[in-house]
Amino acid sequence: MKRRVLSMLVDNTSGVLSRVAGLFSRRGYNIDSLTVGETADPRYSRMTVVVKGDEQILDQIEKQVAKLVDVVDVKSLKDGESVNRELIMVKVRAEAADRQGINAICDIFRAKVVDVAKDSLIMELTGDQPKLDAFLNLVSDYEILELARTGITGLSRGSDDVRYL
Repeated sequence: MKRRVLSMLVDNTSGVLSRVAGLFSRRGYNIDSLTVGETADPRYSRMTVVVKGDEQILDQIEKQVAKLVDVVDVKSLKDGESVNRELIMVKVRAEAADRQGINAICDIFRAKVVDVAKDSLIMELTGDQPKLDAFLNLVSDYEILELARTGITGLSRGSDDVRYL
């Protein structure tokens, strides 16, 4: 199964997210990751959807999403031609004796400790999925109490395919 990252420019109105997600659920497609946020122009939002499937299914998904009334533009963000990032926040159990080791891991990955409690630390890290997975692999030696991932967001490189409205 292949993975495809779709970057969609959509109208910033109520119900758009529901209509896009409804298309996926009606067709029986799973959404691996979904992020949405307002663009520089408040009339539009950027929606990044990550889906998996064979080439035919992924092409069909892209065409069906493009037909939705609220969707202004759809791009497939290809590896090497786009920049994708994800944010994770990880809370680990951290007694005083563990903090130095955890801080060393954070330094290596340029993660930031954003909260310190008596028995835990919360760290944040932004990067591509392999970097985040490697970080999680190392901190899994400590007890992970909670984990939150934002999902992938991305933009294509350069200005050749920018959609001006």
